Amino acid sequence: MIDFSLTDEQKALQEMAHEFAEKEMRPNAAKYDKGEEFAWDVINKAFEVGLITCELPEELGGGGLSHLDAVILSEELAWGCAGMYTTIMASSLAFTPIMLFGTDEQKKKFLTPFTEKSSLAAFCLTEREAGSDAGSLKTKAIKDGDEYVINGSKCFVTNGGVAELMSVFALTDPGKGTRGMSAFVVPADTPGIVIGKEEDKMGHRASNTCELFFEDVRVPAENLLAKEGMGFIIAMRTLDCTRAPVGAGGVGVARAAMEHAIEYARTRIQFGKPIALFQDISFRIAQMAAEINAARFMVWNAAWRLDNGLPVGKESAMAKFYASDIGMKTTNSALEIFGGYGYMKDYPMEKLMRDAKLLQIYEGTNSIQRMVVSREVIGPIKK
Repeated sequence: MIDFSLTDEQKALQEMAHEFAEKEMRPNAAKYDKGEEFAWDVINKAFEVGLITCELPEELGGGGLSHLDAVILSEELAWGCAGMYTTIMASSLAFTPIMLFGTDEQKKKFLTPFTEKSSLAAFCLTEREAGSDAGSLKTKAIKDGDEYVINGSKCFVTNGGVAELMSVFALTDPGKGTRGMSAFVVPADTPGIVIGKEEDKMGHRASNTCELFFEDVRVPAENLLAKEGMGFIIAMRTLDCTRAPVGAGGVGVARAAMEHAIEYARTRIQFGKPIALFQDISFRIAQMAAEINAARFMVWNAAWRLDNGLPVGKESAMAKFYASDIGMKTTNSALEIFGGYGYMKDYPMEKLMRDAKLLQIYEGTNSIQRMVVSREVIGPIKK
């Protein structure tokens, strides 16, 4: 039986997240969009209400949220500020490999501290020559006794300059390609980790993004997740779980843009009447509403499948590319409703458009998502 209703607990979660976004994120969004300082005051408050660790298991002190709960929450946070949402979401991204493949001892050791004090984590996969082609990474982790020695670099690392823990992917057997990739949990204060420049981004400027260098970084062998050679599988399984929240971010940004456009169209007078009464404007808003609803249901479906142990590679990729595309399309259309005012920083539209763009790019570009979907839909073809 299909049921689109939210439980009382989910409604309360949605309300709490929306209130936090409205009272803590939105009033500070323009300040932190300047990119001059990190939003620690907002992040610390997010920790206090359980938003940073909401997906960690209850037995570790986390919120124990389901995947569906998480995307409901993510939409509200992205509605508040996509940059701050990305900071929170990126920590969950880094936690996920440990939750999926870590031993009980690893989970307790590495994840419990995040429930005790406000801190962040980072997911370290992308490199300058290994973006969409994650299998081409060059960072190595060579076994030396009961340790691994990591050498290499990572780029576009969200939270890289402010994290206390990192999930790092490196080659333990470079000759085997993706089958030689492994995953490690690395404390950020480990000697040899050098923080590079912080990126000056177009959008999501409230988040920290930087390059990291690993110079003879020694990690205990017990920090290896699963076993050697499992890294690529761990990365892909992780992204299957986290692409739905990225889609939810697209829905949140799109919804914010539509709401601003409606408010403006109802009060902007041209030719003697509110522009909301013009067919072109009203039809644009109707299209936005329909596409946002469709995107939300795709995101919810992917999350529901995860919660029910069903295959989700295709559905999570669909949710990610469709919802983030709708985020971009909606912000563009909403900005046009504002006309010249939409292009000015005095209004919220230009920030929403800048923020929407990144959702189409990170955690696998939308072209890669379409490749994932097409391969599954079309199936193998004999040459």
